[in-house]
Amino acid sequence: MGTVATLIFILLALVVAFFLVPWSKTKAEFESAVKSRAESGYSHSDLFSEDDIKDLPSPVRRYFRYCGYIGTVKMSYMKATFKDVDFILSDSKTVKINYTQYNFVEEPERFAYISSSMYGIPFEGFDSFGNGTGRMKGIIAKLVTLFDQEGRSMDKASLVTVLAECLLVPNVAIQDYIVWEGIDETHAKASIRYNSISASGIFTFDSDGALISFSTGDRIATAMDGKEREAAWTATLGDYREVDGVKQPKVLKSIWHYPEGDVVYFNDNGAEVEIEYH
Repeated sequence: MGTVATLIFILLALVVAFFLVPWSKTKAEFESAVKSRAESGYSHSDLFSEDDIKDLPSPVRRYFRYCGYIGTVKMSYMKATFKDVDFILSDSKTVKINYTQYNFVEEPERFAYISSSMYGIPFEGFDSFGNGTGRMKGIIAKLVTLFDQEGRSMDKASLVTVLAECLLVPNVAIQDYIVWEGIDETHAKASIRYNSISASGIFTFDSDGALISFSTGDRIATAMDGKEREAAWTATLGDYREVDGVKQPKVLKSIWHYPEGDVVYFNDNGAEVEIEYH
């Protein structure tokens, strides 16, 4: 019995040690995707100008001016970092996550890494849109796949997320793969097309020019078990502050509008985001 107990203790110690090691296959995959895009993407010193925004709808032009982007260097990608964000995994499970994402300009590509734990066991996620393909994976204990979702609806959902965040990376907003339409002084519609996928949504601004929300019906809600349901989706932005000479929203939230009621599934606790441009 003593030998069995010793073996069990050693096994548990090895499992705990494995969990504590910072390396993981999922994180390595995320970092490799980001590195390859960052190294192959274009780099330049062009500045945003009034000529860049002259054909955009008036509320979008006002946003560029309100945030102070005119005269600043055009970025090739953005890194956004969230810590201790409330994230709803299911109707009965909410976890705290750290969330790091990169949005690239030259092609509409986006990669995000989630790190958290469930009952002391590491939980990771890799949300990606690269080469026109969307994918969302969830991994527990660094090795066990909880879900791995791909397909046409995931491609479109991932692409519309790129669109939703385009004004956070304003060089994306003036690329040829996005087309703008004016609605009124506080609303504008934008459409994005890449390969054979397209999506659109409505941006809402306040009277000063701050972007306060993006709404679309082009994103399907997909549960961990792969079940899909149609629902309107909104991203909200608020608490603008000046960082390195430009105004940035510090609180971003994501909301599903289900028939039974709205669900703030990302960042209901209002954790702040740190945005960096490269």
